[in-house]
Amino acid sequence: MKDQILSFLKQLADKVKPSIDKGVHFGGHRLQVVLASIAGLYWNLSPQNRHRLRLAAFAFAILSMGIVLGRITNVNRNVKIEASDKALKVEKSGILELKLPGVKLNPEIYVFQDAEKVQVPVDIKVPGRLAFNAEKSKVLSARAPGRVERIYAFDGAEVNIGSPVVELYSPEFISAQQEYLLSSKTAKVLESSKTMSDLLGDARITQQAAANRMRNLGAGDGDIKSIETTGKTQANLVMRSPLKGVVVKRNVEPGSAVSSGDVIATLADPKQLWFLGNVFEQDFRLIKPGQKLVLQVEAYPDKEFVAYANYISPAIDPQTRALLIRADIPNDDDLLRPDMYASAKLTTGMADAIVVPQTAVVRIREMRYIIIKVGDEVYRRLPVKGYDLNNKTFAITDGVEPGSRILAEGAVLLNDRFAKQED
Repeated sequence: MKDQILSFLKQLADKVKPSIDKGVHFGGHRLQVVLASIAGLYWNLSPQNRHRLRLAAFAFAILSMGIVLGRITNVNRNVKIEASDKALKVEKSGILELKLPGVKLNPEIYVFQDAEKVQVPVDIKVPGRLAFNAEKSKVLSARAPGRVERIYAFDGAEVNIGSPVVELYSPEFISAQQEYLLSSKTAKVLESSKTMSDLLGDARITQQAAANRMRNLGAGDGDIKSIETTGKTQANLVMRSPLKGVVVKRNVEPGSAVSSGDVIATLADPKQLWFLGNVFEQDFRLIKPGQKLVLQVEAYPDKEFVAYANYISPAIDPQTRALLIRADIPNDDDLLRPDMYASAKLTTGMADAIVVPQTAVVRIREMRYIIIKVGDEVYRRLPVKGYDLNNKTFAITDGVEPGSRILAEGAVLLNDRFAKQED
């Protein structure tokens, strides 16, 4: 069909063109011949194609009429485009002022509060880590050469004062027992003779010296009393825990040989920890013993641990350029672990500030902003300075005057309007 219509139009153009070129010379007779030719071409088409051609001609006529009417009615008049009612004013100080004519904020979403100055603690941040309290930790070490025969408490085992930890075979310990046993028997013999009181005193001194030697090797008072009562020496030395806590690290294996001074195990009390914090140079002058520290760890982001500084290093670390401070941390609920990273807030004094909820603060990169209401339909976004009091409140130290109407809830939503106008 498409090819037939195009062929028809081409034939029509071929017929019309000579007539246009020579129409001035031939007059009406020539025009009649052309029209007759066009009619012939039209009637040679099939009825269906003639119908389609009529539709195409009708559509072309309507399009032409629309173009003509558009030309006639175009008067080049100015079209008034109404500007937005919302206007944003930007000040050199970075303050933005937004007008929302006719816009009423939903009081259930946007909640305002009056700015009031109150006394708040002035804190500095102190990063650090937790560690075992060295005053509550002990190291078991071999006090004479020997061999490890048995281990009673492995890593992580809980021990009480006097609990056996390891058993050692030590020839020096056996020699000390025999010396004590001999001096004890000699003292008993001399006690029955009233004429040898001088020798009895010497025997008692020898007996006490032998007992002290056994204690220095790691024997307890119970071990010494057992030898005196039974009259028999022990084959091995049982080394016992000097505190209540856990075995933090074991350094020997059963059957291994140890020399005098070798570390056998490290014991500590997990209920008593230290916080070791680093205070930077600009804050040195603010630090004093006894100041309160409020610690937070990543494992318990909603929980705070309170401690008090009890040690300030007399020198700074030459590599970190920080001053070490220390505080005792009770761990009665067993939530904390040594080597946990912790962040502490150290209270250095009190200051005036305006306290707002965290929902009132708009955070854009390193800047902090709040929004205040200055009129029925006018709002301002102000840059402020301050710090987090906790996870729920923020202390504004500069940027807002008391009595201002601060947007406490919904600040992020209203800030989106500021951002759209700013763009």
